[in-house]
Amino acid sequence: MVAPLAVRKASRWQDSVRLLLLIDAAAKSPAEDENVPASTVGAVHTQVRLQKLDFWVRYPDYLAFELMNEYEAAPEEAGLLSLASDILDSEEPDLRRFPMLRHKFGAFEELDDALAPLVERGLIRKTQILGRTGQNRVVEHVYFLLERGREVARSLLRDAPALEWYVKRTQLVVALVDGLGGTQIKDRQYLLSEYADTPWRQYFAPITEQARARLRQLKAAAQMPVSDVNQEAS
Repeated sequence: MVAPLAVRKASRWQDSVRLLLLIDAAAKSPAEDENVPASTVGAVHTQVRLQKLDFWVRYPDYLAFELMNEYEAAPEEAGLLSLASDILDSEEPDLRRFPMLRHKFGAFEELDDALAPLVERGLIRKTQILGRTGQNRVVEHVYFLLERGREVARSLLRDAPALEWYVKRTQLVVALVDGLGGTQIKDRQYLLSEYADTPWRQYFAPITEQARARLRQLKAAAQMPVSDVNQEAS
């Protein structure tokens, strides 16, 4: 019997820092009628949205594929293709990948362990919105970024320059789907067959070679130089 391949896991510290930077990048000003904790500077609504954004941070090849989708929809935005190329022409899809499991509604991972240190240190607060009176079903999770959390997020790059990749990547992922809710992002991710066809409770497999092949085609059509990395992958 062949032993299953080991799955690369992030440490709790890595998960906590990545989620803090992602919440900092994604947080929007809370609504005026929203009951927010003191010192709140922004809020991220729905666990679905946070999970789907996190998926693209943890799977650079899937993110590159989505950037190519955006480029095909707006070919005048050549920078999108350049961003995809920067990802796929490097070792990033392997070095930065931290696998996630497929659950009923797509990529999902329990967040409580990673968020607990952020809550304990007064960096974020989280709450649950329940359904109608008499129901005990959570209909929405809300993550509040506190002033201290923003200060720490902004100081991380100064104190640990190696985190620059995560700062830029979380900002890119958020900008890619600015204004979209979690369900809309989930629906976009399901458009890719490799994502949609992943069996339930199995890890999403990399799509690096498929993405590189598509990049070569788009570069050829746009008469852009094909990199050595892409040539070697062919």
